[in-house]
Amino acid sequence: MNEFSRIETFLEAFSRRPSPAGPGDDAAVLPASGRVQVVTTDSLVEGVHFSRRTFRFSDVGHKALAVNLSDIAAMGARPTWALCALQLPEDVSTSDLRQLSSGMSALASAHGVSLVGGNVARSLQLSITVTLAGEIPKGRRPITRGGARPGHVVYVSGPLGSASAGLEALTDGKREVSKKGPVTVDKAWEALVLAQRTPSPHVRWGLEASRFVSAGIDVSDGLLADLGHVCVASGVGMALETGALPVLEALLSFAESEKLVHTHALTGGEDYVLAVTVPKTRAAAFERHMARLGHGAFPIGVVTKARELTVDGQRWRGGTGFQHFT
Repeated sequence: MNEFSRIETFLEAFSRRPSPAGPGDDAAVLPASGRVQVVTTDSLVEGVHFSRRTFRFSDVGHKALAVNLSDIAAMGARPTWALCALQLPEDVSTSDLRQLSSGMSALASAHGVSLVGGNVARSLQLSITVTLAGEIPKGRRPITRGGARPGHVVYVSGPLGSASAGLEALTDGKREVSKKGPVTVDKAWEALVLAQRTPSPHVRWGLEASRFVSAGIDVSDGLLADLGHVCVASGVGMALETGALPVLEALLSFAESEKLVHTHALTGGEDYVLAVTVPKTRAAAFERHMARLGHGAFPIGVVTKARELTVDGQRWRGGTGFQHFT
């Protein structure tokens, strides 16, 4: 396949609109809506974020968009359009490219995202870079990291630690997990691997939470690492309780000890849940609102004056999360 046939193959799975609303020109032409727009970009790189040995091409396409959707969700925005830059090795076949596209397009369709352009280049390794835009609903402001205040309650939108345990299972080839937990071995393995390969970004949760929250971030590098960014931006600290951390039963089955469960939940990363702070006076209303919509909202700690993160009253002695360069 040449460059342009590769582009056409990738675009087959997406609904197409004629230029200037869809792909085809040197830049995307977008109508001004009068609303606040937010834009993010992120990459998935073979050998860093995934391996073809353990990921299907459809998983890679899904995750490339999912990680960007999570950033948009953390801002309390509704995703709208995306650009996609593909770096493709020679050995990526037409079938591989269709799978890559189908994984991304299915998630795009589920969240109302239009692909409006991008680029393709030859490369020694597979890499996908997505740029994603979103709109803040009228009358609301973007969720930022700088609004947390002492006394605010810290919440997360879903279970923690599953994706990092799934990565460990894939990397180490561990199909054998502890028999002590309430989930069978195969189901536990599959649940954790699913969390790693095809995370579900909490876009609707972020939109609804934006009515109440004071600050927020998505959990991509690890809960402690990401909440640390909120603490720095807000000039505060946080006190977290391990007993309040939501985890899947599959993680309890996989981990060899309670300490390992907590390590995955606090530092694992790639869960792409949202972590937010809510003023204490609004916490009860926030929980009721989310419950009415069928969304979980899990309180895991409080914001403090002391500019440090503590876990069960003590400074955490382990690592805080993933970094590309140390």
